[in-house]
Amino acid sequence: MTALLRVDPTTVKVALGARSYDIVIGRGLIASLGARIAALRPRAKTVIVTDENVALAHLPAVEVALASAGVASARVLVPAGESSKSFRTLEQVCEAILAARIERGDLVIALGGGVIGDLAGFAAATVRRGLDYVQVPTTLLAQVDSSIGGKTAINASHGKNLVGVFHQPILVVADTAILDTLPVREFRAGYAEVVKYGLLGDATFFSWLEGNWRDVFAGGTSSGHLAREHAIAVSCRAKAAIVERDERETGQRALLNLGHTFGHALEAACGFSDRLLHGEAVAAGMALAFGFSARQRLIQPAEAERAIRHLAEVGLPTGPKDIRGRLPGVDRLLDLIAQDKKVKHGMPTFILLRGIGAAFVDNGVDQNEVRAFLCEKLAEK
Repeated sequence: MTALLRVDPTTVKVALGARSYDIVIGRGLIASLGARIAALRPRAKTVIVTDENVALAHLPAVEVALASAGVASARVLVPAGESSKSFRTLEQVCEAILAARIERGDLVIALGGGVIGDLAGFAAATVRRGLDYVQVPTTLLAQVDSSIGGKTAINASHGKNLVGVFHQPILVVADTAILDTLPVREFRAGYAEVVKYGLLGDATFFSWLEGNWRDVFAGGTSSGHLAREHAIAVSCRAKAAIVERDERETGQRALLNLGHTFGHALEAACGFSDRLLHGEAVAAGMALAFGFSARQRLIQPAEAERAIRHLAEVGLPTGPKDIRGRLPGVDRLLDLIAQDKKVKHGMPTFILLRGIGAAFVDNGVDQNEVRAFLCEKLAEK
């Protein structure tokens, strides 16, 4: 990688007609947030939804940026963690937005990771029958995945993200400098969503990640800054292109769920807790998807092993054996898979592989084959 640093941000457009918006990627972008919002919505008030941890690290800078551009703001703080994606917290956020006298022409700002983006976006979609919102993602996972595409949701007792709506943001501001202080485990979990784009549809990008992932992780160097911004931009372009073709996930957008059918079941089995972060669950789910594809003779075993080896090399889990603590039996895991929101006519949707960069949607997987495969994987634990 060259040692020269970019000084101008990268902009990726999500082209959805009247609902189009920009993803702006670069270092130090928080300082420009107020000016960007003022340009998009002159005289709009804002309410910032964030969690207690993010508030300590980044809320003051955001409030200063807004104030310097003459943008009024209020704040709503929720507890950090997946537990905030609940009916109870959604109600609290909606009430707080109303208490802040936010009107239809005003804005919600989602400042945080995927939990906050989903929660604040869902609240924005429902308060006063719909408010516009801006995503300011503070984790790698949110910058490359959950802040883009308009999926908003909370969890239900039956599973993850089962209650929600599609509601596109009007702007995504991805400040890569924020990632410098992200805990290594959180960054690694986000990297699972980065590598997903290579594995599902871009073999060249996957090869680049194999050779450059250490630079992506090493954000404190000039080469690290460039590698990180490149990886984020490629990921955002990949997701934007799929969302543009299939905004409501009626077809090709389902490919973005590579690793999620297995992964969400494992995540639910762990109680949506810090025991297994979402990105870690996706990594394990992708490894299982590659393993199952090889078992079904859809992909050469060497190709599957290459993908799984890379996930393990960066320190991500590749199956039940890498998840601490006891997991439920195969019947419970199959029940959780059956509750996945992508089920059609009672049949779970699996994203399988014919090669690295060659994912496809399969709605007709033999459940007995899935059972036998999971039994083998659980026996390895």
